[in-house]
Amino acid sequence: MTGRGQRMLKRTVRRSRQLSAESIAKDLQTWCGLQMSPTTVCRELHGMGFHGRAAASKPSITKCNAKRRMLWCKARRHWTLEQGRRVLWSDQSHFCLAIRWTCLGLVVTRRTELA
Repeated sequence: MTGRGQRMLKRTVRRSRQLSAESIAKDLQTWCGLQMSPTTVCRELHGMGFHGRAAASKPSITKCNAKRRMLWCKARRHWTLEQGRRVLWSDQSHFCLAIRWTCLGLVVTRRTELA
């Protein structure tokens, strides 16, 4: 693949990271006239440092949970900094809620190793 083709491929992926290899190949054919198979697209992206990753999804906060959080915060608003440091904040932890990825309805996104 030429340098121009690689630049166009990188630009396409950065513009929309959730495109499949098939749609990237079609876009390159439409915009640049580059004939490329989805397998070649994946190989080139991998060579550039882009890898398919499952995008993490966070559950929405329900009204009931938001109300409970607010009550908890208001009850502890006069805590000292030392008292606050002894709390394990769950937004700083990662939890795996399911074992099988197929049942999660994951969205795949492309990222570089450094991103």
